[in-house]
Amino acid sequence: METATNAAFARTRRSGSISEISTPVSSLSTSPSLSSSSTSLSSMGDEAELKSSKPLLDTYGNEFHIPNFTIKEIRDCIPRHCWERSAVRSLGYVARDLILIASNFYAFQFHIIPYLSDANGFNYLYRGAAWAVYTLFQGFFGTGIWVLAHECGHQAFSESRTLNSIVGWVLHSSLLVPFFSWQLSHAKHHKSTGNIEKDMAYVPKTRQEYARRKTGSLANDISELTEETPLATVVHLVIIQQLFGWFLYLFANATGHDYHSRQKEGRGRKADGTIRQNGFFDGVNHFNPASPLYEKKDAHLILISDIGICITAFALYLASKQWGAMNVFIWYGIPYLWVNHWIVAITFLQHTDPSLPHYHSEAWNYCRGAAATIDREFGFVGRHLMHGIIETHVLHHFFPLIPFYNADEATEAIKKVMGVHYRSDTKGGPVGFITALWKSSRWCQWVEESEGAEGEAKGVVFFRNRNGLGVPPLAAEKVIPRKAELRNLVQLGRVKKEDVPVDLEE
Repeated sequence: METATNAAFARTRRSGSISEISTPVSSLSTSPSLSSSSTSLSSMGDEAELKSSKPLLDTYGNEFHIPNFTIKEIRDCIPRHCWERSAVRSLGYVARDLILIASNFYAFQFHIIPYLSDANGFNYLYRGAAWAVYTLFQGFFGTGIWVLAHECGHQAFSESRTLNSIVGWVLHSSLLVPFFSWQLSHAKHHKSTGNIEKDMAYVPKTRQEYARRKTGSLANDISELTEETPLATVVHLVIIQQLFGWFLYLFANATGHDYHSRQKEGRGRKADGTIRQNGFFDGVNHFNPASPLYEKKDAHLILISDIGICITAFALYLASKQWGAMNVFIWYGIPYLWVNHWIVAITFLQHTDPSLPHYHSEAWNYCRGAAATIDREFGFVGRHLMHGIIETHVLHHFFPLIPFYNADEATEAIKKVMGVHYRSDTKGGPVGFITALWKSSRWCQWVEESEGAEGEAKGVVFFRNRNGLGVPPLAAEKVIPRKAELRNLVQLGRVKKEDVPVDLEE
């Protein structure tokens, strides 16, 4: 059973899991000062207000200062050649990954499996183990293809938008990903990273939403909840998130914001005036041209994405008729699930960590959102087979136009400006990456503001949990309900207006 003794918590505060603690800010002349008078409330607060407020604390208990560097400062420190995109080089990586996929299939299908079939003894066991290795490797290679299509979606693949669109559509369609639909919603994620009300991926639950889901009412507080059992964590992490998470994202906008009533064309409301919400039945998905995730002008792109999915699905159907559904499931289906697993794990861990802040709209800006991400390490597989998407994500959120093969150099450059606001967790390498899934699931259950936060700092929130890990949640009487969130819950029909503990009128 997990506990948070004072000694363990003290060790956590001193060490944490993030490498920026060791960065000597005083030696970085371009780094923002970390004195409270110059960073914490840089745009709205004054020194008098700041001195009277308590420090913001991340989940580890480390003091947090709101970043105040600008996007120009970040851009100016990156060498000019890091922005250069090469179609030839990018296509070379596509060719390499396709060769790896074909070679892996050829080796197992025509050599390794036949050899094991002829062996005496436990040939079924050997063949099963061999196919498991095949699917794992194919999942790695397929994730590399996914990442290259991701480069196309950001126009980092080449300088040609046409080439980027064609290659991205072909590669993502082959993986049953609706390329343009994903590209449009993913761009909105980048524009609003870390914004509780606007982000499109891995938006954490607020304290009120978590309490509503777990206790059934806003009137009940999370203090009434006991520690989440490890089994419950396993079920949610392995089955709901890692196995079905990608499907839930595509079909129900899972982990995206649920403020669709603000869609500027009115797509967030149904014909009867009720508000569309995330889920399977309100059309908030990546396949519906009328989805509130998109604008009317993009409807043709959604249809083209759907056509790509249909072509691949039909090809799989023909393959199943020719060679059998079980063979196709082994050759393509299980590797496909591996790809989905890696994409979900990567994205989850890029945006979920006890050290990371999130922001409400009044305290958010682009730089703060981009800095609210974390780099991790997955060794050879991450840096070479998955093209560094795990190791250079912070840089990617500032400037997604920089191609992955220049991202390491650009990452080293931006550290000089970001100082302690650059975060990375590389401890343990690939093993550390996998174990971080468990750690983040246990430590990061909802977000809430820090005790005593004032002014702009009220809009900065950090992860908390009911498992006794890290900084404890606020006492119920110190929680100040956010009217905008409560109004949205009422509009969505998730709570009754009479059950809301505050007056929702402005």
